[in-house]
Amino acid sequence: MAKIKPFKGIRPPKSIVREVVSRPYDVLSSLEAKLEAKGNEKSLYRIIKPEIDFEEMIDEHHPDVYERAVQNFRKFQEKGWLVEDPEEYYYIYAQTMNGKTQYGLVVCSHVDDYMSGNIKKHELTRRDKEEDRMKHVRINNANIEPVFFAYPDNKDLDKIITGIIATPAEYDFVAADGVGHHFWIIKNTEDIKQITGIFAGIPCLYIADGHHRSAAAALVGAEKAAQNPGHKGDEEYNYFMAVCFPDNQLNIIDYNRLVKDLNGLSVTEFLKQLETYFTVEETGSDIIPPTGLHNFSIYLDGKCYSLTAKGGTYDDNDPIGVLDVTISSKHILDEILGIKDLRSDRRIDFVGGIRGLGELKKRVDSGDMKLALALYPVTMKQLIDIADTGNIMPPKTTWFEPKLRSGLVIHKLD
Repeated sequence: MAKIKPFKGIRPPKSIVREVVSRPYDVLSSLEAKLEAKGNEKSLYRIIKPEIDFEEMIDEHHPDVYERAVQNFRKFQEKGWLVEDPEEYYYIYAQTMNGKTQYGLVVCSHVDDYMSGNIKKHELTRRDKEEDRMKHVRINNANIEPVFFAYPDNKDLDKIITGIIATPAEYDFVAADGVGHHFWIIKNTEDIKQITGIFAGIPCLYIADGHHRSAAAALVGAEKAAQNPGHKGDEEYNYFMAVCFPDNQLNIIDYNRLVKDLNGLSVTEFLKQLETYFTVEETGSDIIPPTGLHNFSIYLDGKCYSLTAKGGTYDDNDPIGVLDVTISSKHILDEILGIKDLRSDRRIDFVGGIRGLGELKKRVDSGDMKLALALYPVTMKQLIDIADTGNIMPPKTTWFEPKLRSGLVIHKLD
């Protein structure tokens, strides 16, 4: 069962919320963050990417960078740019993109649920990335950014949320990328009690986005428990901040691949080898999106080809084997192009579908890459099936949009 609690959120005043909030730390480079924060001393980037405060761009893992994060977090609170709520609340965070709105509950999830597997994963994490975020959580003694969870849709929660969003939002703005962000505070004690009780009946939660942040937050909580001789289990560090969305409101978009070379093959030889596994059809000079599961688009030498996987190249009864990312990784990237490890091979790059197929064409036409591979997006059902069976998706499989804005609310661990 999912154990959650309300918390005293630390938030920006309504008048400056747009100056404070930022994109997540891991979706842009240090240079991009520095440019976005230019002239804005209130930008949350100064806490989550504090290397931007140094005149010469310093290594983001330097001890002085983590210390600057602490200094800036303290400064933001002293100047009133971040203010703690007087009581423990839940919050609603809604996002509107392309005319569709998804409604998430901002809660604190229990560390034990992560450690026991009651918060389910679908990706592997890298220890170096975990340790980076653990340092950030430890030194700030706070979850500055939330993680992104999904839960099985629940009509009782829908009813509570519907009632609350009928009232004016605390924050309501459209970011530079056109995504709308809306935020409500749940102060009613009966609503809070009901939400806690409903989640107690939900079998599990699923990490949608933020596997490294989830691991880091949970591991720091476990560390604090181990270091506290008087640990009781109800301390604030036993919880970490998450935004939980019903699974039927979420949409995963495509996560595409670019490859540097054809592994010594000519274009003709490469296409011929593809015919072993796929029905290959030339479609023109523009990249077209895949039409459905087990259909792919590739682009090279100014031409686009539609690939349809032949029978026997996948297993519909295998939650991993049925994935298009598995089919393409095995039969195109591995067997033909010799790319064995998607995590470490420098011949491959990944492009989230939010950048559009035009980005793939641009990278190939420029000569930067030789081949573009466009995949049909994974479904939420596939993600849940994989998490429920204890399996792990191949690297770079899911891309969720819109991304959560950071800085709308922060959770302190004491």
